[in-house]
Amino acid sequence: MIAYFRVSTSSQGRSGLGIEAQRAAVDRFAEAQGAEIFAEYVEVETGKGSDALDRRPQLAAALAHARRAKCSVVVAKLDRLSRDVHFISGLMAHRVPFVVAELGPDADPFMLHIYAALAEKERALISDRTKQALAQRRAQGVLLGNRANLADAGKVGAAANQNAARAFASNVIPIVRQIEASGVSGYHGIASALNARGVKSSRGGEWHATTVRNLMIRNYGAV
Repeated sequence: MIAYFRVSTSSQGRSGLGIEAQRAAVDRFAEAQGAEIFAEYVEVETGKGSDALDRRPQLAAALAHARRAKCSVVVAKLDRLSRDVHFISGLMAHRVPFVVAELGPDADPFMLHIYAALAEKERALISDRTKQALAQRRAQGVLLGNRANLADAGKVGAAANQNAARAFASNVIPIVRQIEASGVSGYHGIASALNARGVKSSRGGEWHATTVRNLMIRNYGAV
């Protein structure tokens, strides 16, 4: 099997679905099934929107690899692919079997569609409840988006960015440590190894020596 891991920079820390957690779940599943994981693809992307697949080059590469090798793609959880039924249907059209470790080996494409539909419905219900709560607060006279609170809003936004950066680092730093343990050293070498593994930077681009240095110094004080 080919493993596909995806993390979202906005929620990976809170969700407990970091790369290492996904890898551990997939490894346990593969061992239980007597299967071999002979390749893995890692994506750092939100994955939302109708063009999600276009913005996920690592998923496209995993699909192509699986077609050539005539094997399946395994993910830890279904939402690492998507919660969108249309997106899941599009993946099925590629005729590459998907295995979801959380659901077990017997979850066929029909079941994947059902689980995706349930997740999509849950997301819609959460959105509706949020809108209703905001409408109720407006009806009660609560000012939402008060322009007098721009400074506070800016602080909240800055804190959110810092949290996202820390969450991103918490998933990438273990990969960097693995690379260093393999004998690779120096920012240039680490950047090349990250690019070779398909790990994207926080901006979705390639790694360079400066981005590796900034990541390690800013988040961990490493040199």
